[in-house]
Amino acid sequence: MNQCKRYQVKGHVQGVFFRGATRDEATRLGLTGWVRNLPNGDVELIACGNPDKLHDLAAWLWRGPPMARVQKVASELIAPEKDLPDEFIVR
Repeated sequence: MNQCKRYQVKGHVQGVFFRGATRDEATRLGLTGWVRNLPNGDVELIACGNPDKLHDLAAWLWRGPPMARVQKVASELIAPEKDLPDEFIVR
C-alpha cells in the first residue's frame, strides 16, 4: 500500500542543486510528488509511493547532493494531496 510523507530538510540546502537532485532520486525510486524551496532556507517535499522507497529517499535526504550540508530531516505521514502530480517535479 502506498503512503505519502512530507519532509522538511534544514541546513545548507538551497543553491546546491538539492531540488533537482531530489527529483532525480525520487524518480529513480519510482516516487511521485514535488519539492520546493521555502523562504526560510529549508527545502520541503511531498513524496508518495512504496513505504520502503520512502525510507530510501529519507536516507538519501540526510546526504543530499555533494555540496549540501544537511542538519535535520523532519518527516510526517500525510494524506495524499488531490492534485498531486503523477511524476516527481520541482516547484
